[in-house]
Amino acid sequence: MKSNEKDKDNVCYAQPKTLEQRVAIANDFTQRFRYSVPFGIDEMNNAANDAYAAWPERLYIVDEQGRVSYKGGNGPFKYDPKEVRAWLANRFGEVKHPAAVTPDKKT
Repeated sequence: MKSNEKDKDNVCYAQPKTLEQRVAIANDFTQRFRYSVPFGIDEMNNAANDAYAAWPERLYIVDEQGRVSYKGGNGPFKYDPKEVRAWLANRFGEVKHPAAVTPDKKT
């Protein structure tokens, strides 16, 4: 399925009718966009979506064993990305970003 003209990345796909089609779409996306972070593909019955749907917004962290380690509050009022960042920093350490360089600043 072709994307609409406003979609410069052409990432629209026909709705899959089989798990094989769903896997093919995921593989195409990850290869084209060099998406290196692993993610799961829901079965055709959408059980994972039903169990973890973000309605309203909700943030989850799934650990290396596939267990939910963090479950955020319902958004928008208990949706707190800063809390997620703090949880991740406590578990893995603070993320260090390089200092921004402005055009008039010599490094």
